[in-house]
Amino acid sequence: MKIYPAIDMINGQVVRLTKGLFDQKTIYNDNPVQMAKEFQAMGATYLHVVDLDGAKQGAPQQTKIIRTIAEETKLKLQVGGGVRSAGDVSELLDAGVDRVIIGSLAVKDMAATKRILETFGGERITLGLDVSLNDAGTPMVATHGWQEVSNLTADEVLNEYLSLGLSQVLCTDISRDGTLTGPNFELYKELSLRFPTVKFLASGGLKSVDQVKALKADNVGGAIIGKAIYEGTLDLREALIC
Repeated sequence: MKIYPAIDMINGQVVRLTKGLFDQKTIYNDNPVQMAKEFQAMGATYLHVVDLDGAKQGAPQQTKIIRTIAEETKLKLQVGGGVRSAGDVSELLDAGVDRVIIGSLAVKDMAATKRILETFGGERITLGLDVSLNDAGTPMVATHGWQEVSNLTADEVLNEYLSLGLSQVLCTDISRDGTLTGPNFELYKELSLRFPTVKFLASGGLKSVDQVKALKADNVGGAIIGKAIYEGTLDLREALIC
C-alpha cells in the first residue's frame, strides 16, 4: 500500500482546505521544500502535491517549487492542480514529477485525456476523481478545484479510460476532506471490487494509523494523508510501517 503525505500549496505556502473550500484555509508551513525533506526523513517514498492555485486558475502555477522538491529529494512526486493539456503534463514530468494527476480534464475533455494516456502511459498518469455523494449515495464527479459538480458518476468516468492502461486513481470524498472524520471506507472498498485492475488512493478524512490499517485490509491501493499529519493525530512514521 502506497502512503502519500500531502502538500497542498497556495501562493507557495503549505495549506489545507476544509471540504475543498478556498475560504476555509489553514496555513501550516511557508516552506514546502523543507516540508518535503522532513517527510523524506521520516521514511516517505512518495509525496502528493496539489497546486491549488493551478486548480483554481486552470494552469500549473507552482512548477518552480515542485521542480526544487524533485531536485532536492528522492521522493516520487505525484502532482495535480490545473493540468489541462499534454503540455502541462510534459512541463511537470520535465520538472521531475513521477506521476501527473488528471482531474477536471478527464470530465471536461475526454478525448484530450485519452490522448494524454496514450502518449504518456498509465504509469505516469493518475486519474483524479473528486466525488460528492448525491442523495442516493452515488459518487458524482466534481471539477475545477471542487467548484463544480458534473452529472457523471465515478463509474462512468472510469469506464472511459480502463482500456487505455489506467492503473492508478486518486479518489477524494469532498465531504470528508480536511475534516478528520475518517475516510469513506465503503466507497473505496466498492470501487476496488468493481475495478480490480486499478489501484485506488483514498483521500479525505483520514485521521489515524488504525484507519490506514483498515484501508489496507480492504485492499485499497494507497492513502493520501494531509491534515492528520499536520494536526498530529497520526504519526507518519507509524503509518509507513503499518
